[in-house]
Amino acid sequence: MGYGEDKKVKNAERNRRCNNITNVLDILYIFIIVILLIHLLVLQIIDPRHYRERGKMLRASRDFELRGDIFDRNGIKLATDRIYYNIYARPVDYSKRETPEKVAHQIAPVLGLNEKALSKKISDRSIKVHSVKKNVDRDTAQKLMKVISKNNFRSISLDKKDVREYPQGVFASHVLGFYNFDADVSDGVEYSAKDKLEHVVKATGYQQTRDGKIIYKFSTDPVAPTMNPKGLDVTLTIDAAIQHVCEKELFKMVKEKGALRGAAIVMNPKNGEILAYAVYPTYDPNHFQKASNTAIRNWPLVDVYPPGSTFKIITVTSAMELGKINENSIIPDQGIMKYGNYTIKNYDYEQRGAPGRINLVYLFEHSSNVGSVNVGKLMTYKEFYSMLKKFGYGEKSGIDLPGESSGLLANPKHWDDGIRMTMSYGYGTSVSIMQMVSAVSALANNGVRVTPHIIKYAPEEEEEKIKRIPTISPKTAKTITKLLVQSVNNGKSTIKSDLYNIAAKTGTSRKPAANGKGYSGAMYTSTIGYFPANDPQVLVYVVVDSASKGAVWGNTVAGPVFHEITEQVGRILDIKPDKVQKQTTKH
Repeated sequence: MGYGEDKKVKNAERNRRCNNITNVLDILYIFIIVILLIHLLVLQIIDPRHYRERGKMLRASRDFELRGDIFDRNGIKLATDRIYYNIYARPVDYSKRETPEKVAHQIAPVLGLNEKALSKKISDRSIKVHSVKKNVDRDTAQKLMKVISKNNFRSISLDKKDVREYPQGVFASHVLGFYNFDADVSDGVEYSAKDKLEHVVKATGYQQTRDGKIIYKFSTDPVAPTMNPKGLDVTLTIDAAIQHVCEKELFKMVKEKGALRGAAIVMNPKNGEILAYAVYPTYDPNHFQKASNTAIRNWPLVDVYPPGSTFKIITVTSAMELGKINENSIIPDQGIMKYGNYTIKNYDYEQRGAPGRINLVYLFEHSSNVGSVNVGKLMTYKEFYSMLKKFGYGEKSGIDLPGESSGLLANPKHWDDGIRMTMSYGYGTSVSIMQMVSAVSALANNGVRVTPHIIKYAPEEEEEKIKRIPTISPKTAKTITKLLVQSVNNGKSTIKSDLYNIAAKTGTSRKPAANGKGYSGAMYTSTIGYFPANDPQVLVYVVVDSASKGAVWGNTVAGPVFHEITEQVGRILDIKPDKVQKQTTKH
């Protein structure tokens, strides 16, 4: 083998080794890349060490949006968001030019703080972030930002804080409810209208570090941190003037009679709009955390009670709608009757004895229990039950407030004569205040119930949310209205008006004991009615629970409140009187 051939063999051997090494390195590189890809995949997708959570702890995602305002029907602001600022100092950003002493000297006067005390506080470098002052208003914050900008301070940051405020204090608190930004808890309209109040067309999201510095990315809008996007405003059906009247008159009577609680509801029966919703006891939604559960409880919706004599309207109407009686029917009234060991008698039996035979006007005027029982007996269990269901008992009225009860209405297969008898004059069932308002509104609106609601809806929303439910015939509604008006005008009731023909009924019912066994001895007093009778525009229901002073009857406790509300609402809404005024002749 010559020299040349030997050289070629050596070169070939060298090339072969190089290729082998290269192939091994290629495989090694590919292996390493695969391992890295798997590692990255595990870190990013599976995240066994929870880097994602740890990263979130170092930054805060901000989607700072204000809730919409809430107004009454006339534009009076009832709820709004107010922005406050929390001021922080970060020792890590101090420098020779930006010392704690200089910072304190510049910002203490603006924040109304003691300069020496502030300087000492923020000089402690063992604390990463110092809270300088909380709940600073917008004007003060703007002054502070000018100082920060002028001195080019990097150690001071401002953190926005959204606080829900109720400018009218306790006014309509059970309608508005409350909202807490930090805990995201709410009640009332703040809860039921949450989607609308928080609906922002264009949100401005950005992120911050834990100490308040904004994290800018390519996608970050530099203007976003300076803007406050806002949700949609909500307008209520509540009329502030009528609400004020109801709250004032209700509070006055509750205090005068030493009552436990009370409620007054005013509604337009034609469209279901609630014009006033007064509840006592009340609370200040600005400080709802300090309120008791009793004060916050929206009992006209949540609680149920035996309605008493106001329910006689429903009994008589049901029998008339079924054709069992008519406007001129005469009903037997023996004044007292027994069922087993239970005795039913008229409240005035001791004074009047047995009336004998009465008409329907007398039944309403003198609130005859026995007469109502005899009307109820004209209906079968199923007939009576079917009419009560038509009036909406045993189900929610659909009002746009949270927590409504369905009430208690037993299935007719569980009825007996005793239940039908007690049902006829307002016992045997338990209803909510809103159910009574909804049921009686059918009489004031030609036999049609309209879903009661507290929020003003656009036409397209109204079509979806507000139902119009035919309940009784227009003829029955007009006849019952006529009978109720006559019963009020015949007597000397406190609910009688000099200006309007009012179709109304008072009621008094025993309050069930707290343990559910028997009765407590306390009374519910109530009055429900509507006016003017020739064209009903307003329905009013007043309930006072456990009055303890003076005569405790629907006519003496709830009646005077009802009277004052109807008189003042008539003036506020400029409702034309429908009573013919007697002319006085001058001689």
